[in-house]
Amino acid sequence: MAESKKLHVAIFPWLAFGHLMPFLELGKLIAQKGHKISFISTTRNIRRLPQLPPHLAPLVELVSLTEATMDVPPHLVPYLKRAFDGLQESLTQFLEASKPDWIIYDFAPYWLPPIASRLGISRVFFNILSSWSICFIGHGVSDEYEARTKPEHFIVPPKWIPFPSNLAFRLYDAKKIFSQLEQTVNVSGCSDLFRSSSCLSGCEVFAMRSCLEVEAEWIHLLQAWHHQQQVVPLGVLPPSVEDNNGSEKDDSYLYISDWLNKQEKGSVVYIALGSEAKLGQEDLTELALGLELSGLPFFWILRKQGNSDNPDSVELPDRFQERTKGRGVVHDSVGGFLTHCGWTLIMLPIHVVDQGLNSRILEEKKAGKEIPRNEEDGSFTRDSVAETLRLVMVDENGRIYREGAKEMMKIFGDRGIQVLKLIKLN
Repeated sequence: MAESKKLHVAIFPWLAFGHLMPFLELGKLIAQKGHKISFISTTRNIRRLPQLPPHLAPLVELVSLTEATMDVPPHLVPYLKRAFDGLQESLTQFLEASKPDWIIYDFAPYWLPPIASRLGISRVFFNILSSWSICFIGHGVSDEYEARTKPEHFIVPPKWIPFPSNLAFRLYDAKKIFSQLEQTVNVSGCSDLFRSSSCLSGCEVFAMRSCLEVEAEWIHLLQAWHHQQQVVPLGVLPPSVEDNNGSEKDDSYLYISDWLNKQEKGSVVYIALGSEAKLGQEDLTELALGLELSGLPFFWILRKQGNSDNPDSVELPDRFQERTKGRGVVHDSVGGFLTHCGWTLIMLPIHVVDQGLNSRILEEKKAGKEIPRNEEDGSFTRDSVAETLRLVMVDENGRIYREGAKEMMKIFGDRGIQVLKLIKLN
């Protein structure tokens, strides 16, 4: 993308909300340079997107096509992928009519690269996983390495990683992945690995949501593997905070803002488990009681899980909110950060493949601390939640994690680091 020429860029993310936001942030950054954006998603997803700033709205066209995964149970997502593949014809018609210069796409449309190539559209595969997760998967490594066929193969660092690292799953992580793979019916006829491999092999630019300040050795490894494409870290793309006027701030926002302003700086634990991650009743109970036991102020974003007639419905412990009133806030909208560790949330999984790996690396970098869990089933206790939170938030022994998190926050929150390298490509 030459910066001097004003371009038309189509953007086509996967349907999950955690994919939409980094793609939208990238689109907004490109639009800031005066380029036209066609952001392609579903009507429902587009309604959920934050309002575009007025100075960018004329440059960003929102194009509606299908539905989102947020409202689809996990066992039905493969059917959504089959429906997603049915967009091939309508998307082709859009590309033929609009004639964009570039298209930036996600992992799912394996059929898109040859279509774009035929139409003379330059192609960018934008992968929102961390670089270390991509390296762990092994895209681009030689066939000389023995295939990993059971959970135990994934609890040690891959042999193709040429530098020291603790990058590996816990046994419970690996077992969960294998269990989900065994239970998933591949109705679309294409695995996610095939989809992402096809999207990668058919691109001209392999872009990732990462930066050298965080993942230098992993990015360099990917560049060595994929020398036929330009491998470009675009930065972590933190969400922009638009300045809304007072009339747009509802009572909920004002209540939360007022509560946060009364807390000491750096004292509040923020809990967010993602738009699609769901806890079972036992885990939710232990997490809640651990927060209560810690004695720390907290702000918990907890999506409504359903009702008593729903077998998957979960509830907070009896009188939990009454006992923590004034010290904690539980809210159903979207200091310390307790997370399921999807890469998108760290930036504020997505994919199950990256959550455990992100935990390992962040602890390796002293930017976070894992809550101890049962190695076999991944369960945790209220005591382990409380002890870990107090360690990283207030204990002297946890100072190293607080300092590491502050350094990481400077990188994640500094949009000045997020240089539009993509725009500068020829």
